Amino acid sequence: MVLVFAESPNGQLKKSAFEAVTYGKKTADTLGVACVALVLGSNVKDAAALGTYGASKVLHVNDAALDQLDSQTYSNAIAAVAQQQGATVVILSHTSTGKAIAGRLSVKLSAGLISGANALPEVNGAQLTVKKPVFSGKAFAELALTSPVKIISLMGNAVKPEATGSSASVEAVSVSIPAGRIKVKSVKRQEGIVPLPEAEVVVSAGRGMKGPENWGMVEELATEMGATTACSRPVADSHWRPHHEHVGQTGIAIRPNLYIAIGISGAIQHLAGVNTSKVIVVINKDPEAPFFKAADYGVVGDLFEVVPRLTEAYKKFKATR
Repeated sequence: MVLVFAESPNGQLKKSAFEAVTYGKKTADTLGVACVALVLGSNVKDAAALGTYGASKVLHVNDAALDQLDSQTYSNAIAAVAQQQGATVVILSHTSTGKAIAGRLSVKLSAGLISGANALPEVNGAQLTVKKPVFSGKAFAELALTSPVKIISLMGNAVKPEATGSSASVEAVSVSIPAGRIKVKSVKRQEGIVPLPEAEVVVSAGRGMKGPENWGMVEELATEMGATTACSRPVADSHWRPHHEHVGQTGIAIRPNLYIAIGISGAIQHLAGVNTSKVIVVINKDPEAPFFKAADYGVVGDLFEVVPRLTEAYKKFKATR
């Protein structure tokens, strides 16, 4: 059986959960077994919807101790359910939550772990071979999982959620969860925007903006395109933008369908976090900017002239649709 942990922060299922279940369903079909989803916490909403993306049923550990992330209690709960259900493959999302629990879960289940996979596994007897990017996306590695229980964490936007089924039954399961050693006193979340790891369109800007007072044009373009905003590290370090918008090797690694880089030179550390984007558009007045070598499309020009014109052009395009 393939067990998929579907994250539900604040009780809400997110795109990453639907991606993981779709991936789990395809993996289960390859293995000839069932795909079962798992949700944790006392306030999960619409868990049955996971059936639409391929889960044959949804298991729910309804415990208030799981309402806030504690990697110790989460890994204990997931491991207990996996053992109880006889799962041979466990799928996680490669999010901050998935990264926090994957290592613990691997130890508890004596399971091999491949993190950050972006392709479906290939089956060779009892072995699974999984492809993942390495060296900041400059190469790919094929890794073999040979342990009886296998864990895979899935990169965001690596698999498109596919609504191929219908609502699934939700079954309550009870497991013993030792008390955690961490007490979550408060949680602050960004609301009303698509998180960067899940965003399909990202509009990002760098020091070429000259100051935070000019960011309005970036936000306007992002709003028109339904995009999430991001920034380079120097911008976040200068407090022009919040650190949760920082993308790159030392920030958030993303792989949107479209990444628009405005006034960013394209240092190797920034490219490491965005170079798996499907389409990269670069706007920079310096024709020698390194980012142009990685771009699918490039505009050499003053961003203060190009961005407003791009926004107006997109508004006209939307009006004709």
